[in-house]
Amino acid sequence: MYTLRPTTFFRPSSRPTSPAPGARQEAAVAPERVARPLSKLSLANFRRPSPSPATGLVSTTVVQDGSFMEVLGLKLSEAVSKALAQPSGPGVPGELLGGRRPIPPGRGRTLGALIISEVQAARENPHLYRAVIRTLQRPLSVLLTNISTNLIPLLSSPAFHTPAAPTVQEPQPNATQLHAVALATFAGELLEAFDEIGLGYEVDTRGENLKSIREGLASIVKRVVEPLINGMKNELMPILDSLESIPPPAPVNHAVVPKPTTVTKSQVLHPSIITLQAIIPIYSRALSRYVASAYAESALASLVISLVWRSLVALSHRPGSAPSPPASPSMNSTTLKVKDPKKPSTTPPATPPAGRFTLKLPPSRPTTPPSPGLRGPTVAADARALYNLFDQLPKPSKDKEQTRLAREVVDEAFDGLSSLIALLESIQLHATPARPVVPGASPKAPMTDLETDLELLTEDIPIVIAVPILLRTFLPSERSVHGLLGLTEAEYRKGCLSGFGRAEECGIPVGERVLDVLRADPAVRAQEGADAFFRWLERELQAARAERGELGEGEGMDTAQH
Repeated sequence: MYTLRPTTFFRPSSRPTSPAPGARQEAAVAPERVARPLSKLSLANFRRPSPSPATGLVSTTVVQDGSFMEVLGLKLSEAVSKALAQPSGPGVPGELLGGRRPIPPGRGRTLGALIISEVQAARENPHLYRAVIRTLQRPLSVLLTNISTNLIPLLSSPAFHTPAAPTVQEPQPNATQLHAVALATFAGELLEAFDEIGLGYEVDTRGENLKSIREGLASIVKRVVEPLINGMKNELMPILDSLESIPPPAPVNHAVVPKPTTVTKSQVLHPSIITLQAIIPIYSRALSRYVASAYAESALASLVISLVWRSLVALSHRPGSAPSPPASPSMNSTTLKVKDPKKPSTTPPATPPAGRFTLKLPPSRPTTPPSPGLRGPTVAADARALYNLFDQLPKPSKDKEQTRLAREVVDEAFDGLSSLIALLESIQLHATPARPVVPGASPKAPMTDLETDLELLTEDIPIVIAVPILLRTFLPSERSVHGLLGLTEAEYRKGCLSGFGRAEECGIPVGERVLDVLRADPAVRAQEGADAFFRWLERELQAARAERGELGEGEGMDTAQH
């Protein structure tokens, strides 16, 4: 059989129809084929150039045919459904609402991490990035609708608003409030994930953005957190307003109780401070639970600033005449009246009665109560106790960009309260002769020292807060700031004492008006502390004008009246 194979000798006879030029053409092409390297014909070299066009076609084909986008959409839809699913395991009885548990914290961060990974993978390809954003819109819209559907019955329920704030009897939020807070926490965590990659800020006329999703999530946080924080604010404001009133004298029974720590605390601190000491720790724990994301910290900052400002107004406008000096003689007289009938009834004369020990206490403490003209150490003690209580409240984070400004404003408010404490303690130290004056010393020396420190002490205190304090210190009388301005107290408080910003605007016109009215009164100019008060107020007005860049005399009293 091998001998019958056709060879090149028999080819011409087997193809009689083959033209002769074809053979010459084949012979001419043959040298080109021989000149090509044999490696070009290998299988590996045919496969090698294929990956480069294939990679370019894969991304284009995936976006065009939608297979990758379809898989991504299913993946995101499954993640959204898991995010709102009920947690496994038994629930706490106080958290169950209709047999359902609140969404545990952290699920918003988990969903946000998945979205971040998918978006970051498509950043380099603009077409793929827009396709991913379009794919995200559907599952996130479903998520926003489901959250709103679950939240509406919670917010409309009477249980969400009762109690408006935690109490000593019920320190924990109820189940309705916990479920609403859980949804707000989930929305806040998802918004923080959006901030990491800047989602929802794009302005696209074709609608290929997540701006509506971002606004909806932020609205959910606001609708839940603000009512709860406002409930606490409404409970705290009347207590802080009562700090403006003069504290009542110490109860008579405390003189007999042998507990000096309790006696001192009840005599020095205002009853409102005692109430706040029981409430503030409860509110602090509740706020830490409500404010679980950066998007709820703006409401927290507003609450803390309002509390600090209301405290500054109340403490600075407390009347100067303190009732503490007559408390000690009244206590002594009542003690003598109680003990005198018991003295004849005691048969053994050798053992001295307990009344003798109480009689020795009043002579040893005649200089402890402040003078009637001073606002008293009670105000300084109340201010320091209030600062320590407010310091327990949570504050906005200073590490996050979106809450850094809010934290700076809160810190400035605390600086003002701290400066008020230093001013009150300095007045208590310098302006009140708690001990007899040394025979060779001048009685005006303490007031002179106070005047030299005033510029530093009042640096962070608004003018409308410092004026009533120093007016009673240097010019003790019944005059008030609103009376000097020619306004009613309600008008003055509404126009100039509504907040830090309004106080800064009214500081210059109020200070100028007070200075003009007092200088025009000869009786005021004749008082010893008038010159010191005038010099301080002039320096404050000059510094305020320089800070605001004003060269004129101010804005007049129109600012204070509006």
